Amino acid sequence: MNRISNVCASLLFVSGALAGQQMANHDPDQAVAGGGVFPSGWQVRTERSAPAALVKFIAMGNGYHATMGPAAIMWRDADVATGNYHTVATFTQTKAPTHPEAYGLIFGGQHLADSAQAYTYFLVRGDGNFSIRRRSGFANKPTAIMEWTANAAVHKADSAGAATNELAVQVNDGKASFTVNGTEVYSTAATNVDAAGIVGYRVNHNLDVHLSAIGIHKL
Repeated sequence: MNRISNVCASLLFVSGALAGQQMANHDPDQAVAGGGVFPSGWQVRTERSAPAALVKFIAMGNGYHATMGPAAIMWRDADVATGNYHTVATFTQTKAPTHPEAYGLIFGGQHLADSAQAYTYFLVRGDGNFSIRRRSGFANKPTAIMEWTANAAVHKADSAGAATNELAVQVNDGKASFTVNGTEVYSTAATNVDAAGIVGYRVNHNLDVHLSAIGIHKL
């Protein structure tokens, strides 16, 4: 009986440790004061239909500042990029999240406010990784074009959790190129991404990020 009890206790300990790790990796969305009111022309859509009041997205200086509860995308319908173009923005993470969370650009956006939502997104994290994913349908799980991959071009967060990264996407002559701080980290055929549509931001949950204005340049 003692032997069985010891085995059961060990299993319970391992189960509890795994549950604790899962909770650490899935911390709840933080409460955000002053959210839900956004700059003129901007729309915000959260993941899992979380309340938009848990996102604070405001104009600040020459750009914007996002304080997140849930992950969300932010866009203006007028910011459309088609044909050959280059789009770029700079992101400054100001505080350390509980675990690495991502921020970056969306492009090729279509039907962003309804169930047919589609876009491609290019993100970086404070641990020096980047990823490229494609969403087709709001309820569907995004598909990875590039899984999380470490690259020296991505500036890692410092001891205070701060990091600044410039992200850019260029679509030109049938190719989509992705750069971080001026260095190309990935390229693929433009047919593999959502090349034409709305450009905007994506910031994941519990992050505090300053965003430069998005540049869209025809080539």
